[in-house]
Formats: sequence, C-alpha cells, structure tokens
Amino acid sequence: MIVHLLWHVGHQNEAGPDGATVHIDEDGVFIDEQDGDDVKLLGVYSTEEKAEERIVRARPLSGFRDEPECFVVDSYVVDEDTWEDGFVRIPHGE
Repeated sequence: MIVHLLWHVGHQNEAGPDGATVHIDEDGVFIDEQDGDDVKLLGVYSTEEKAEERIVRARPLSGFRDEPECFVVDSYVVDEDTWEDGFVRIPHGE
C-alpha cells in the first residue's frame, strides 16, 4: 500500500546567494529547516489525487496563500523502512 503525505513549506531561509529566501530551486520546493523553514504536514492520503484536492482547498487559506506553490507530496510504501542508516549531529555553526 502506498500513502501520499502532503506538506507545505513556509519559507524563512536565507539560502539565496544574496541572502534572499529561496522558495523553489531546480529540484522543486526548497526546504531548509535548519535555516528557519517551517514544514507542516497537512495530511496523509490514499491517492495523489486526494492530496492534490487538498492543495486546492488549502491554497486560499491564511498562510498557505502566501506561498501557493510550496506544497510537496511525498509517496511512501507502508511498512517499508525509509531511513536505514544512523546519523551524526553537527553542532550549530560548524
């Protein structure tokens, strides 16, 4: 079974070359939570179409209408590991 997670990114980053906020880059919606981007999970849907319908309903709402193109739909297989390795913490500023 595949599920589709719908996210919205409220950008606060200063990732651009001149310190400007980056919303979308060559890979799609840019996300940098460490630089202040606010990522919200709007829901988990059984089809991409239902996730897209939710985007249509969310776009006119406060906050979302300020960044109407900053929605992301990620698809996942239920009961399948997506992060298989450990991780290291890098102290802020390093």
